[in-house]
Amino acid sequence: MAGKFEVYEDKAGKFRFRLKASNGRVVAVGEDYETKSAAIKGTEAVQRAAAGATIDDQTD
Repeated sequence: MAGKFEVYEDKAGKFRFRLKASNGRVVAVGEDYETKSAAIKGTEAVQRAAAGATIDDQTD
C-alpha cells in the first residue's frame, strides 16, 4: 500500500496536511492554510516537487 496525504482541520480552525507512510507513521507535515482547498493544493505542490527531488546530504 502506498502512503497517503491526510487533510484535516486543527484546533485553531486552520487546515493542514500530513503525509503518512504505508505503515501509518507520519513522515511529513504541512504548514497551516486558511482553506481546505489551499491545503489540498499544498499536497499537490509537494507531490510535484518530490517527483524530481534529489537528496542533498549535508553531513559531509
